[in-house]
Amino acid sequence: MTSSNQSPSHDVFVYGSFQEPAVVNLILECSPVMVSAQLHGYHVYRLKGRLHACISPSENGLINGKILSGLTDSQLENLDMIEGSEYVRKTVEVVLTDTSEKKQVETYIWANKDDPNLYGEWDFEEWKRLHMEKFIEASTKFMEWKKNPDGRSREEFEKFVFDDPPAAA
Repeated sequence: MTSSNQSPSHDVFVYGSFQEPAVVNLILECSPVMVSAQLHGYHVYRLKGRLHACISPSENGLINGKILSGLTDSQLENLDMIEGSEYVRKTVEVVLTDTSEKKQVETYIWANKDDPNLYGEWDFEEWKRLHMEKFIEASTKFMEWKKNPDGRSREEFEKFVFDDPPAAA
């Protein structure tokens, strides 16, 4: 039973850039407990021209990710804001990697399952090597905006999660 001044906590399955502690700590402004888990029935895709991953239902899909445990309403709001309207938060069942225990958690699913920009498979290690620094910079700007929008819209910051075209030599 929770007291009237304490909201229930949230557990969220993450599969992309939010597996990186530096990103999570920045967005949530804390270091939540992270537990390895698998999500069956989904595939993690690349998005053409973007620095982040997305998932969509896939009959034989399997995604390795992490559960962020014990999030507050405010922290969940931060995730909702950074994910934006292109994602839908949905309750799914994951399997804990260490114990095989099943658990109901929330995750973010790409809203347009027929998006022509979905392709291939997103790779976390490749993202860390090639895009993590830029993503952290974009996330820092986003969190600064959240604290002080100063008349700017969220859309002004969406451009930071797009991959730059290759520079001409």
